[in-house]
Amino acid sequence: MDTINATQQEEHIKPLEGTEAIEKIRELTKKADSCFFITSIKTGLPVSARPMSTQQVDDQGNLWFLSAKDSEHNKEITADPFVHLFYQASAHTGFVNIYGMAEIGNDKAKIEEIWDPIAKVWFQGGIDDPLITTIKVSPLQGYYWDNKHGSIVQFAKMAASLVTGKTMDDSIEGTLNVGE
Repeated sequence: MDTINATQQEEHIKPLEGTEAIEKIRELTKKADSCFFITSIKTGLPVSARPMSTQQVDDQGNLWFLSAKDSEHNKEITADPFVHLFYQASAHTGFVNIYGMAEIGNDKAKIEEIWDPIAKVWFQGGIDDPLITTIKVSPLQGYYWDNKHGSIVQFAKMAASLVTGKTMDDSIEGTLNVGE
């Protein structure tokens, strides 16, 4: 019996490495705007999840967030630095799953670099608020699901597939390895 992967008309698995992986992470996290940021992974307790906005994906593939010094997730990261990030850019495409190590910092230059004026909603003191910290997530493993040619081509291929009876999936997926 054929599997769904065997009936594909074109390749849809593409692992990404280095710069290519970083660019895919940057592209999809920007489209998603926010993620579910999961903590307390290794503690044996139920995980904690909350939405957070990614402020930056740097040239090494690290993901940067702003956070309050006294937040529950900062406390959880201190106890267990392993985190899981789940992004969804739209209903049908642009999914990213990143597992990594989180590190809390308070470097003023980095805070200024990634500051977004909307963050004043949480940090009433603005960029100089004494409660601001950064969270840097260094990816250890990642996986993405996307489409190759955009939503219009994806829809056209899906429609053609229904008419012809041939699998014409425009999806692409694979591992993300940002390297050392």
